[in-house]
Amino acid sequence: MAAKKKSEAETNSDAARDMELLHSMLLQRRFEERCAEAYALGKVGGFCHLYIGQEAVSTGTLSMLRPDDYVITTYRDHGQALARGMTPRSIMAELFGRQDGCARGKGGSMHMFDANTNFLGGHGIVGGHVPLAAGVGFAIKYRGGDQCIVCFMGESVVNTGAFHEALNMAGLWKLPCVFIIENNRYGMGTSLERASAIHDIYERGAAYNMTRQQCDGQDVFAVRKAVGEAVERARKEQSPTLLEIRTYRFMGHSMSDAVSGTYRTKAELEEYMKRDPITLLRTRMEANGTLSADQLTQMDTAIKAVVQDAWDFADASPELPLEALYEDVYVDTTT
Repeated sequence: MAAKKKSEAETNSDAARDMELLHSMLLQRRFEERCAEAYALGKVGGFCHLYIGQEAVSTGTLSMLRPDDYVITTYRDHGQALARGMTPRSIMAELFGRQDGCARGKGGSMHMFDANTNFLGGHGIVGGHVPLAAGVGFAIKYRGGDQCIVCFMGESVVNTGAFHEALNMAGLWKLPCVFIIENNRYGMGTSLERASAIHDIYERGAAYNMTRQQCDGQDVFAVRKAVGEAVERARKEQSPTLLEIRTYRFMGHSMSDAVSGTYRTKAELEEYMKRDPITLLRTRMEANGTLSADQLTQMDTAIKAVVQDAWDFADASPELPLEALYEDVYVDTTT
């Protein structure tokens, strides 16, 4: 009888976990859809890089971290910020360039930051943040902690010197870093030769004395498994990992980039969309009997209301006065 109760408890726990994963991915999707709308209406200035199609990477990865771990990423950062626990209000207000944004509207789409969740920012320079991740890893080790830092990057980063320098130091000093290459097939809108690019990554990963792994970025559970192993390695062995997560973005590189037709065909996009990470998880949950059509509708309706609230909040937030140019940008986003 005791074993049966434990099994039921585990089943319930798995169902609750899956619901949380689905909620995170669906929140990111609905948020990004409204970001596209806001950009088209001129409410978002500058660049805007959407995360649609890659939600299993952020959700799977960040669900394996503790609150005291660290995250650093690129300019495609809205979804990761949401998955890490930043509020939709603070992110949308930042996109709108308003005072209540996470960086008081001064960072915009590419520079989400929140010290309260150890989210150390989106960074606009390709590869420029990778040495910062190594620096955080060094600080963790220097202080004797057992945290880790996850560093997200696109595959085009492997063409930069900063990437190789940082990995070299992380491997040499055995730093608790998890370097994640989100390989969405197109670096800065240009297709890379997969075989040669990935071969180079793995050859250099071996040279830098770190574990190398690959996983399916459309399967949130595959991501969780690979990241969980890398995080455990970082905590227990103070050893870095280079993880290539193969995913696919359903939008253009940025809002100024065509969804299809320039360097990829509509047929290719439609083929990859058959493995939408949200659909894969939803289908699995429906097959397990842990998600009904009514539950999905209720969740989606609630999420849309949260995103609409974020939009309304951002729209009502005041614009920065001229003197704000000379002020500190830190803002507490816990409230």
